[in-house]
Amino acid sequence: MDASAVIDRYCEVWSEPEASDRAELLASVWAPHATYTDPSVHAANAQELLSHIAEVQARRPGATVVRTSQVDIHHGLARFAWHVVQADGTALPEGLDIAFIAREGAKIERIIGFFGPLAR
Repeated sequence: MDASAVIDRYCEVWSEPEASDRAELLASVWAPHATYTDPSVHAANAQELLSHIAEVQARRPGATVVRTSQVDIHHGLARFAWHVVQADGTALPEGLDIAFIAREGAKIERIIGFFGPLAR
């Protein structure tokens, strides 16, 4: 799987309503000791991330995460923009994630997320 496909599958995890399907999708792109950090949480493992995603989905039922940029990658680091589209079709402000991609197996080792546009 190339980096764009890995990132797209990761975005699917955030959009998948079924917990068991979410876990299966995440396992396909998440390294065993991967972590996730954004301004609201630090998830030290896959289970903590899945719990966080479930909480986010409970606050925004039917919302999806959509990648809104190309995946820019070098030296095992990737960045991409995304936004949340709520069930009524409105989009929240764009965010930016930085992903550390393992060379072997093309799995995510770490995600660092930022909300909203960059300050100017």
